[in-house]
Amino acid sequence: MCKILRFDPSAAAQPEPAPDFTDLIREFQHVSGSVLTPTSRDERPLYGQTVYIANCSLDTRFGPFHAYIFQDIIDKHYIIALAYGDIVHSKLLYTRLHSSCVTSETLRGCDCDCVQQLEGAFKVISEKGNGILFYLMQEGRGVGYVGKARDRMLVQASLDQLSTFQAYAAMGLKKDHRNYDNISQICYLLGITAPFVVLTNNPDKVEALKSQGIPIAATEALEFEPSPFNLAYLTSKAAGGHILKRPAETTVKRALPPEPVVPFKPYAIANARRFIYSASYFLPMKPVDNDILLTEEQFKELFKRKSIDRYMAGPKPLVLGYQLIRDNRFFVKIEPDNLHAFKRDNPNDPIVDLLTTPYWFRVHVYYDIVTSQEFVVLTHGKPHAYDIPVVRLHSESLFNRFPLRSVDNRDKFKKSVKYIVNYGVGAVMLLYYDGRGAGFGAYATDLMMTEASQALSSDEAYQKLGVGYDSRDYEASMLLLKHHIPNEKIQMIMNSPASLVKKKEYSAALNNHHIDVEKWIFLDDSSISE
Repeated sequence: MCKILRFDPSAAAQPEPAPDFTDLIREFQHVSGSVLTPTSRDERPLYGQTVYIANCSLDTRFGPFHAYIFQDIIDKHYIIALAYGDIVHSKLLYTRLHSSCVTSETLRGCDCDCVQQLEGAFKVISEKGNGILFYLMQEGRGVGYVGKARDRMLVQASLDQLSTFQAYAAMGLKKDHRNYDNISQICYLLGITAPFVVLTNNPDKVEALKSQGIPIAATEALEFEPSPFNLAYLTSKAAGGHILKRPAETTVKRALPPEPVVPFKPYAIANARRFIYSASYFLPMKPVDNDILLTEEQFKELFKRKSIDRYMAGPKPLVLGYQLIRDNRFFVKIEPDNLHAFKRDNPNDPIVDLLTTPYWFRVHVYYDIVTSQEFVVLTHGKPHAYDIPVVRLHSESLFNRFPLRSVDNRDKFKKSVKYIVNYGVGAVMLLYYDGRGAGFGAYATDLMMTEASQALSSDEAYQKLGVGYDSRDYEASMLLLKHHIPNEKIQMIMNSPASLVKKKEYSAALNNHHIDVEKWIFLDDSSISE
């Protein structure tokens, strides 16, 4: 006889309680605010895709800021959080999300408003007493310098008839490729919970923060008077949704490059196929020491109705002096404050144009398939066969993009530019990444270790990092340099004789590529060695 089994719900096996992994996770992951309250100097908290690298103090013109350096472990870009005052207990934080701009912040370009916004944000945050500026390595709205440079080339070739957003669309790009996911993760690691007052003209940044659950108390604009070189760009941004009023109200007229720009399709260069030549365009560069460069024709035209001596006379001179330089060109030294005041009452006097007369450099951008990095070369003048170009291999310094009290790297760049413009023909090759080629992470860790007395010098810090003295790729640099000089003779700018002695790879690369240095120009004492 078959026994019938009946299901009794009360007798059913109960599921095992879910195991509690709280303790395991606690051991696995740092808690909120762990960057500011580490249990040891060697802790490197990681949350999401954001890892903490180092921290150090920065003495800026707007007071003491503290830099916390992070890196995205997926796409490897750095994020620098620059804190002022109490960022943990403050009830409100004035905040700026700022994307990097190498052209205005390192190369002195004046075809955008990025450096003005950067320094303006430092000023506002310091005045308010508490705040944080997030500096993100997202050049060209996230597309990198290759994309940004091709945008500039196309816009200039169209004589500003194409907008920057139309150029992006023509390249198959969105108008903005930036990502702000790291911000909420950095807030977690720093223990930030206060609402933000966001310093921006871009509503998209505010929405990006809100989507991460970051409370927004208000927004404040950072807008500046357009110049002849950024008016078209700012007009494009206003049309693209940025809250900008001045482009439509200004009386400033757009200025075009000194000669036509012809766009081209990217190609590998013959003598070094690792490099894809991607873009070339003109960069208007802010003059050095208020010395305005004029050709002989420009000088005669400007002062044909009123002699330069009349502009140099009186208690408030507009011109402080002038000098004739190589190839019948002139440096005219202006007094900007007096000239700005003069412009208000005399807007049509041609002398006021000197306020917006730049040095013109041509930018050449290459993509390196070996390192997946960008190489940038700036050239000035058109070399003749008899010219000996003045050349500088200039290493990037991210911290020198900020308004520090001491900006040695920026000063070296200015001096190098002045030498090149004075001679009339030359080139600057920009070597990205701090730390003598070891990268910004190594450089920031070096600063942290020396500041905390964990190392007595940078050399000792690099030994503890396991990094050699110089990791820069001089061989690649020389290959590109030869692409831009008419012969194999140059005048080379170096920091000092001692730096040349230390950089054995530098000298070896010059010899390997048969580049003859006719003169050494040393920046430390402005001497010239035959």
